[in-house]
Amino acid sequence: MYKVVLVDDEALIVEGLRRVVDWEAHNCMVAAAAGDAQSGALAIREHRPDILFTDIKMPGENGLTMLAGLKGEFPRMQIAVLTGYRDFEYAQRAIRLGVARFLLKPSKMEEIEEALAFMTGVLDRLPREESESDREPEDTANSFIVRQARAYIAQHCGSKLTLQDVADHCFVSQWHLSKLLNRHGGQTFYDLLNAERMRRAKELLEDPALRISEIAERVGYADTAHFSRVFKKLEGVSAGEWRNLHG
Repeated sequence: MYKVVLVDDEALIVEGLRRVVDWEAHNCMVAAAAGDAQSGALAIREHRPDILFTDIKMPGENGLTMLAGLKGEFPRMQIAVLTGYRDFEYAQRAIRLGVARFLLKPSKMEEIEEALAFMTGVLDRLPREESESDREPEDTANSFIVRQARAYIAQHCGSKLTLQDVADHCFVSQWHLSKLLNRHGGQTFYDLLNAERMRRAKELLEDPALRISEIAERVGYADTAHFSRVFKKLEGVSAGEWRNLHG
């Protein structure tokens, strides 16, 4: 039987889906239900469901990032979105990321049934081994995740940023994000973080009023000596020499 996870912060909707839908008729069983994104992510990683019905309370890029993260990390999982967010372009982008159905609340039972029939039909036709055509939605989702991760690193490079922070922002595991960054560019998280910090440092070095210790702190290094070592390794000259050459 196909395993299903339900995620919605409205308990009545979760209980209604659990009780009213004839899951067995679709060769399905509800493996878990959750009332928020965090516990939903834990349930998904624990049960690795075939089908997910999930609410989205985050319109815009955050909601799309969550969907891309789910589809990228669990490419065979079929996702149906339940939402009150009425935006046709948003729905189109979600579907391009691999979402099977985008259902507006309040959803009619026949819409739920159709979505379930469609998703189980897709699962029935999936081959045991992955083909190139199966990878297309996953690749689209993963490319989206990488873009979001890079943007987040660039925006927060001056703070004490960790791989876990970026993974949480992208709604994926650290392991999956590391794999994606390496696959889409051959760089680690720290490669990207240090590169962004050096780019920002070079901008700040153009201001002669700023001391190198101040610049190091502004771009996220508590230890000036560590900043100096990284700068020379990546740029080939010391920060002071770079300033003299470009001043």
